[in-house]
Amino acid sequence: MRIGILVAMDKEYALVEALHSDDIILCRSGVGKVNAASATTRMIMEHRPDCIISTGCAGGLAKNIDVMDVVVASQTCYHDVDCGEGFAPGQMMGMPERFNSDPSLYAKAMGLTAPAGSRIAGGLICTGDVFCTQKEQTDAVLRRFPEAAAVDMESAAIAHVCSLYEVPFISFRMISDSANGSTSRINEYNDFWGEIAGRSFGIFEQFIETL
Repeated sequence: MRIGILVAMDKEYALVEALHSDDIILCRSGVGKVNAASATTRMIMEHRPDCIISTGCAGGLAKNIDVMDVVVASQTCYHDVDCGEGFAPGQMMGMPERFNSDPSLYAKAMGLTAPAGSRIAGGLICTGDVFCTQKEQTDAVLRRFPEAAAVDMESAAIAHVCSLYEVPFISFRMISDSANGSTSRINEYNDFWGEIAGRSFGIFEQFIETL
């Protein structure tokens, strides 16, 4: 199996680059929807992966999601898209309301055992070109998508391209800041990039080993 892995940032790339092999194509896309979609298209055209995985950090939205937890996307959608009357919140014209993750990849991810201090949760990941560090921003996402588990800036765009090209997809995201934090979300996010990040991304290595 040829596995395509997409991360957005240098920090994320550094934590997963040891996984690179003949069977694993690792790409740093850059942050945001357009960068993610462009990198996904290029990966599919050049490498023909059997599946694509989006990984990296995300912000927790659900009240039961904490820093160091993992959210595996059952579905993804855009939180910053509104095509008007006749379309669901976040639905792009001509596309499904939400992008469903590959059932087999989702089952394998949800079957992992999280290390002490972490948990693996499945749910909706919402994507938009907004770095949500303020409560007002996350509250706005939750008003439109009250069931959302996490928010990021790439997953739905990658899922969108994978849907067009019929490539199995999953998003496997480590939570760097959450609605449950006692400090500001930006402080949690900055603190995440220490020892915590390494432990969190270790769960992702377990996932790759199951494929």
